[in-house]
Parts: sequence; C-alpha cells; structure tokens
Amino acid sequence: MLVGKVAEAARSIEVMWRAGLIPFPRLDEGARALLDMRRIGPIAAAARNAARRDPLAVGLVDERGPLTFKQLDLRSNALARALAERGARAGTVLAAMCRDHRGLVTTMLAAGKLGARLLLLNTGFATPQLVDVARRESVEILVHDEEFAEMAGAMPDTVRRYLAWVEGDVPADVPVLDELITSTDDRPLPPPARGGGFVLLTSGTTGTPKGAPREHTSLLSSAQFLDRIPLRAGESTFIAAPLFHGVGISQFILSFALASTVVMRRRFDPEATLAAVQEHRCTALILVPTMLRRIVDLGPEVLGRYDTSALRIVFVAGSALPPELGNRTMAAFGDVLHNLYGSTEVAVATVATPEDWRKAPGTVGKPPVGCRVALYDEDGKRVTRPGVTGRIFVGSGLSFRGYTNGARVEVVDGLLETGDVGHFDSDGLLFIDGRDDEMIVSGGENVYPVEVENLLVERPDVLEAAVIGVPDAEFGQRLKAFVVTAPGTTLNADEIRAYVKTNLARYKVPRDVEFLDSLPRNETGKVLRSELRGSMKP
Repeated sequence: MLVGKVAEAARSIEVMWRAGLIPFPRLDEGARALLDMRRIGPIAAAARNAARRDPLAVGLVDERGPLTFKQLDLRSNALARALAERGARAGTVLAAMCRDHRGLVTTMLAAGKLGARLLLLNTGFATPQLVDVARRESVEILVHDEEFAEMAGAMPDTVRRYLAWVEGDVPADVPVLDELITSTDDRPLPPPARGGGFVLLTSGTTGTPKGAPREHTSLLSSAQFLDRIPLRAGESTFIAAPLFHGVGISQFILSFALASTVVMRRRFDPEATLAAVQEHRCTALILVPTMLRRIVDLGPEVLGRYDTSALRIVFVAGSALPPELGNRTMAAFGDVLHNLYGSTEVAVATVATPEDWRKAPGTVGKPPVGCRVALYDEDGKRVTRPGVTGRIFVGSGLSFRGYTNGARVEVVDGLLETGDVGHFDSDGLLFIDGRDDEMIVSGGENVYPVEVENLLVERPDVLEAAVIGVPDAEFGQRLKAFVVTAPGTTLNADEIRAYVKTNLARYKVPRDVEFLDSLPRNETGKVLRSELRGSMKP
C-alpha cells in the first residue's frame, strides 16, 4: 500500500509539473506558497503567489474590466481589514449570495485572509431557503448583490450585511464593498492560525440544502483535475458555471493556482460567451450542459462569426451530457470536449477525454490519478464485469468528510456513495445509467420531489401531488407535477408554477403540470411513479 501511495504521489507531481503548477524557481518561494495555502486557503494564496511572480498579470476580467492579481491581493487585504474592524475574525461564517464578479472574488479572498468560513449560496434560492440555511450554518455576515436585497432583508438583525454589486444609486442602509475597500489600509493582515475553508450547498433527501464543507486539501489533489484535462499555467479561462456550484468554484481555484486569467460574466449569454472567448483568447471554457446546449444551438452561422481557435478545452460537468450534444460540440469545436463526472461530496470521480468520447459517446471516462471508482450491487458485492450496472462509489483526496449538519453518506471500502448507478464497458470507461433514488437533476441542479410535493399539498385546494423528472432536450430533465385537486375547487397549471416559484428556488418549479382524479398507489400507500411515467400524455 505504501509503495502504491508513493507511486501515486510521484505521478501527481509529474502531472502538476507538466501543467506548470509547481515550477517554483526557488525553494523558499515554494515553501512560502505552501505555507500561505495552509494559512489563508488556496484562493487567496494563489492570488498572492501570482502577484509576487508577476504584479502586472491579469487575474480577473468581469463586466467592469480587468484586475491584476496584485490588485486583487490588495483589494482583498483592504476588505479583510474593514471586516475585521467590524468584528469579523477567524471562524466567522461569512455567506456570499452573489453572481460571478469581482465583488464575489474579493470576498472569497478576504474570507481566506481572515480565516473566516465561507458559505457560497445559490443565487436561485427563495427567501425561506436563504433564512433556513443561514440559521443552520450560523451565518454572521452576508455579502450579497443589490438584486437580492429584499431577500437579504429577511435575515435576522444580528447578521451584518454588505453589498457586493450595485447597479443604481448606492443605498444608505447597507455598506458597499467598494467603499470599504477604498477607505481602508490595504497592507496584509497577520495570517490566521489556519484557514477557515468553505462550504458548498447541495440538496438532502427532503430537498433542504445541506452544507458540504471543504477544508484546505493537499496541493497534490489538484492533479485529479490536471491529469486528464490539459489546463496549463498562464492561459485564459472563461468560467460560465456559477462559482457557488462545485464545477465553477473548483475550476476557479485551479485557474488561479495556475496564474491563469479568469473571465466571467454575471449572467450567462451564449453569444456573449463566444465573443469573450474570442476577445480574451480563452483556452478553456467551463460550462454545465445546459449552457453548452445554448451555445451549440446558435448554429453554424452564428458560431462561425467568432474566432474560437484558441479554445483547447470545453470542460463540462454538473449533470448528464447527452451523446448528441457532445457529438455536436465536437463537430463545432473539434476534439476539445472533456466530460467530468463527480458531485459536491466526492468532487472528481472520472473524466472523459476527447479520445474517450470519440470511442464511446456518452461516457464519463476513467478515474484520474488519485481517484478510485468501484461499483457494488444491491448486496454490497463488488461488480467487476463490463456491462453490469451497480451503485457507484468514489474515493479521492478531494472527497468531503460529512455534511455540516452531521449527516454522512454511505461508505464502502473507504469509498463514498454517489447516489448514481452505472457500468463500465470493456475498455474501462464508465457510463452513468441513472439515479438509485428519485432525485431529479435539472440544468445541473439537484431536486428532490418530496419538497415540491409537500409544498403543494399545503394548499387547501390540493389533495395529492407527485413530482417526477421527465426528459428535456435543454436541461437534461425537467419537473412534471401530477396534482389532485380538492372537490369543488378550480386550479390551473400557472397557479401551481407561481406558487412553487414564490416559495422555492426557480429550478424546483415544475414546467409541466397534469391534473388527475387520483394518484396510483400500492397497498402500502406508496405512489407508483412508474405508472405515472407510463401514463404521461405525449
């Protein structure tokens, strides 16, 4: 076992060296970079290290223009000082509900320098979710965009609020980050004893978002992304996936570690994305499949208007990538597609390279260095034969160690359950066959039907409700609700959708609604979802 670990570490170092992640010209610089990573976390440490090596290197480009790594380092020093003067300290839980822009990035860097625990909130949340999650995670500071001010106003008075992005006039009641930054000393703070880490949110079995903490991990873990995805130092990456999502934040951290320029926009627009790829000569484009479909659907005429010849990598993750979409992507952009399979809990499981995809469209590829994937049947026995479906378990240096509420996922032989089922082919390529439960993945977001169902039956005019996932060309799946109304009441599909939208995140709103006289159930009262799927109207 020791020999295997040494060999794995050696291979990881080779992968990082090839990518340009560890070409420190002097040993003391390397030691200082590693110490910074342990103390202030990978994001702040990466920006600081890049600023030392080249103060003029551009680290971030958003709608307001470029910022160098040096500017980001100084801005985050000032913000960290301003927050410290207002009571922030090591261990403070700092939540951010922001779209992708410099305010969010500066906040993430400042949180690391304070040793604060950073909680990244989904911008699609409804007010009840925001309040519930903030209470459970003991949030003390909320940084948010102006567009979320109404929701943020529902937070307890004990939560200090700051605005990260303001469109119009500056409000008088909530401090704005830019004002704090310009009015504060930008000298470095004394480093905290250890980093605070950050928390990503996922959904639990009841649909309530759960916190999946990420502590600072070994630099060797970066090889899990770099082994099968040829990212290189000093290039330019457009990150379209939101930073609150595991796809976006992982690639943002890695891009900063490689001292690559990160290009981002607050809202996704397919043609504007192509324009930015052309303008900044982006070598990598980070997306979820829904975004990729919107780009490819622009068609050859629009795609041909933009020079994307610098693009070496189209990195897709977050939900299933249909074979037809992957094939259209390869036809449009060449052999650049890299399809990653993972989850918030396990991070990286497998990656399909362009060569893998050409060989087997629809595959999610093979595990990179440092990752293990195994399949188990319902009796807990290892599945080793090609073509046989089993439950997927994954182990890696990036796997989490349990939710913030104390819950854990099933572990077998040191590997974490993903909740998916799949099979390997004879070449060792993994395919995802579906979920081993009823979770719906729509546009890269996880939705559990019971949360929507419980909300619907709270209405006095709804007797029963069941929600399932149905195939969708753009989102992978969309939600369909089956509703049984109370006698003597009238209700239409628009009212159902509006009610869910008011109380839950947008991605949990059923796009289809069908009214039934009753739901099919078995003898024990369980809804027969298979019959609902079989009885759907064409």
